[in-house]
Amino acid sequence: MASADLREELTCPICLSIYTQPVMLRCGHNFCQGCIGSVWDSQEGSGVYTCPECRKRFQERPALQRNLTLCNIVERFLSTQPEQEEAVIFCTYCDSSVPAAKTCLLCEVSLCDQHLKKHNKSEEHVLTEPTTSLENKNCSIHKEPLKYYCSEDAACVCVSCCVFGEHRGHQVEPLNEASEKKKVKLRNVLEKLTSERQGTEKRAQSLQEQKREMQEKAAGVTYRVIALFRDIRGQLEVLEKRVLSEITRQEEQVSLRVSNLIQQLEMRKNELSREMLHIEELCNIPDPLTVLHGHESDNVDFCDDEEGDNEDRKNGDKKVPAFVDLNDVLISVTIQRLADIVTDLKAKRGFYVQEASDILLDVNTVANNVSVSRERKHLRPNTAERSKHCQVLSTRSFSSGRHYWEVETSELGSWRVGISYPSIEREGRHSWIGCNKKSWCLCMYNNKHSAIHDMNGEHIYSESSVQRLGIYLDYEAGRLSFYQLCDPIRHLHTFTATFTEPLHAAFYVDLNGWVRIRS
Repeated sequence: MASADLREELTCPICLSIYTQPVMLRCGHNFCQGCIGSVWDSQEGSGVYTCPECRKRFQERPALQRNLTLCNIVERFLSTQPEQEEAVIFCTYCDSSVPAAKTCLLCEVSLCDQHLKKHNKSEEHVLTEPTTSLENKNCSIHKEPLKYYCSEDAACVCVSCCVFGEHRGHQVEPLNEASEKKKVKLRNVLEKLTSERQGTEKRAQSLQEQKREMQEKAAGVTYRVIALFRDIRGQLEVLEKRVLSEITRQEEQVSLRVSNLIQQLEMRKNELSREMLHIEELCNIPDPLTVLHGHESDNVDFCDDEEGDNEDRKNGDKKVPAFVDLNDVLISVTIQRLADIVTDLKAKRGFYVQEASDILLDVNTVANNVSVSRERKHLRPNTAERSKHCQVLSTRSFSSGRHYWEVETSELGSWRVGISYPSIEREGRHSWIGCNKKSWCLCMYNNKHSAIHDMNGEHIYSESSVQRLGIYLDYEAGRLSFYQLCDPIRHLHTFTATFTEPLHAAFYVDLNGWVRIRS
């Protein structure tokens, strides 16, 4: 089996024999040197030379270069199968055993070099390498030359097949005519295939160009992301040093104040200790005159007036602050700068998206059968009216820029979240967001998620219920994207459109569903 496959690979497409001095064209196809030379001899004067395999055109007759690798393979193959070497074919017209140079498939004769010069050179007379395999030229039943083509049975037939055989009465035509008709069809097919191949090449080139652009864009975004986080780390280090420095400064300031107060209290304590010791000494002296004279000399007031004692105690307490601590509010305000740093750097690196945290439900667009929370962030249908649709728009509109907001949704029931023009209809089913040309939404119904616009829905596969949504709107680019806020964040769908009016966030709930705007 392997030998047969190798023989097929080593067979010339023109003479159908093992390669003899194989040469390779620029298109990559191989032929016997003599075979391709004969083909191109017949194309002399036409101004163009074609490859018999792929029909590639050459304006000038290409120089033939031997395929040395293929020559070596052929030699090794023939050396391993000497029993399969073909017998020498002799000239049909020569009396002596003169080897044939060519075989004419039309005349079914083999010709030596001398008789080949005298042979008819018309296109009908196809010359190949010497061969005796002419059985396919004759009818296998009547052994007569095949001269006609039966279009009903798609078979080549002889005269006897048409007159006496199974093809009697069938529509037949000469082989040359049938061959030309088939060539016309093949050329039409070839033209279509060529056109299709060109289209395929263009699409492949377009995809390759898109791939290259995507890779360039990815490289650019990667660089910006790396630069953004490098800047954030740098700013964070600066902010960290600033906060730690502020903590150290406050600590030193408070410690100094506390140390001064402690020192004052120690001095007061020592003073009180001396007075206490003096009083104890006076109390231990039995002589009344000494006690009284000691009192007068030291000017110590030993009155038992409680009001005086309280006054002294109050004066002492004033020297000790009621509360000594760090100014954590100042520290918090300093750390709050972190959000500004990230926002500024995102804008600098081209990642800025305005977070629409001020989205509120517009009570003027609410139907009677819908319930809106007091803070105008939560939407749910009224219990008594849950069979009817409930829809509302936001008070805020978007007419430019890039915006982002988040919503929470119910695990059960039905809901729709998206955007809408304010000119959307207010009544009927066509007023629902997603059911007209003026709105776009992500919908959940019967635990299935879909992206809908103008009544056209696209199913979105999700492993779990989408209960947290991130919505991104780029007005100028005409993009509306939905993201499932899970770990990792998953892109659900992106609408593309040309927005012509201001847009409002739009919400719809039904069948016990609910939607809440995240602050």
